[in-house]
Parts: sequence; structure tokens; C-alpha cells
Amino acid sequence: MVVFWFLLIALVVVVAAVTLFVVGGGSGVSLPEAEPDRIAWPLPADRPTSRADVDAVRLPLALRGYRMTETDDVLDRLGAELAERDARIADLERSLADARAQAAARGPAEGHEEHPGQAPHDAAPGDRSGGGEA
Repeated sequence: MVVFWFLLIALVVVVAAVTLFVVGGGSGVSLPEAEPDRIAWPLPADRPTSRADVDAVRLPLALRGYRMTETDDVLDRLGAELAERDARIADLERSLADARAQAAARGPAEGHEEHPGQAPHDAAPGDRSGGGEA
């Protein structure tokens, strides 16, 4: 009978020690916040999505999980296409800025010419750009 009480007291002491350890034992140290099981959507709502945004996405695992390799492949492809799109847009914007700068440098008469070989809209009849009568 003494052994039974000894084992029961030992069990209570162990359970109490484990409980104090898990709770923190009053040492002021608390357990860290648990990771949320839902995705904190990192994709921006106020600007277009970039490659870095897609690289930062980490999808949560559910009970059944997901095929990580296939999902990562899709995200990699999406990120590459976004990077290619962004580079193409930047290239087109540079080309447009260069074309506008060249048009401004040519002056107002040459800059408004819509079709080569056609007189500007504000030119006098019979007067052709580039081939003035002398």
C-alpha cells in the first residue's frame, strides 16, 4: 500500500513539474505565438505584383497538405513570367521616353508629322516638310 501512495505522489509531482515547465513557471518568459494556419496574404493590393512578391509567398499546409514540388514549380514560373513582363514594360517605357525626347529635339514642325511624305497639318498648301522651295 505504501508503494501505491509513493507512486501516486511521484505522479502528481511529475505532472505539476511538467505543467509549470509548459506554462513558464512564473519566470516571465511566455511561449512564442503560434504560427497562423492561414496565409498572411503578402501580395500587394496597391501595386502590381512583382517577382519578389511571388518569391515571398509561403502557402500553409493543411491536414492533407499539398504537393510542394508542383506548387513551387507553378510559383517559380509565375515569378519568372512577372519578371519578364516587368522587364518588357521597362524597356517599352524607355523606348517611349527616348522617342518623345527625340521628337521634342526635332522641333514642333517635324514632331507633328504623322506619316512620312505627308505635309504637316499646319503647313501651307504646296509646302512639304524637308523640301522647301528656294
